[in-house]
Amino acid sequence: MSYPFELDGKTLWDAGYRTGQLYASLAHGAAEFLELPSGLTPNVQGGCDVDLEPFRVFVEGLHELYASTRNEVLHGLSHGLLATSLVLLERAGGTVALTPPYAADVLEEKALLARSMAA
Repeated sequence: MSYPFELDGKTLWDAGYRTGQLYASLAHGAAEFLELPSGLTPNVQGGCDVDLEPFRVFVEGLHELYASTRNEVLHGLSHGLLATSLVLLERAGGTVALTPPYAADVLEEKALLARSMAA
């Protein structure tokens, strides 16, 4: 069973069911924390539809949170969510500007995750 993330009928990520559910739950929780919409909406097919502009703003907010602190726990909690979100955003055709000093770490993780995130 899978948990697809789709934009306009195109599958961006055909996540495993539990992986997709966990990512969506983490994204919704982070969006609530950031006081932003996640841009992810559960659909009748058992996955999520991605609304590009709100999702881009959400990912930008995640990056701002990540880049604005030196707190290692906060970095650890947000690192994987940000990298996974960047893969989805790129596949949707969106981008956000990443700022130093942590951009290289996030981009490295993004590249690793992209190889294992089947579309």
